Amino acid sequence: MIATAKDFGATLARARKALGLTQRELALSIGVGERFIVELEAGKATAQLGKALAAAKAAGMHLTDSAEF
Repeated sequence: MIATAKDFGATLARARKALGLTQRELALSIGVGERFIVELEAGKATAQLGKALAAAKAAGMHLTDSAEF
């Protein structure tokens, strides 16, 4: 379960590595600087949710909400 920025970053790093992508390659694929990916994977809290979600998608992550409303 992804509950914190650190959880998200660690999951993103695992997904990226599973695809054989470098941080630079992931950054280039979504049009951000490598530093953004470095900080995201380190768990730095960010208000740039759109970019974070784009990085997750590019790394093959599928985010779902299993909560029942």
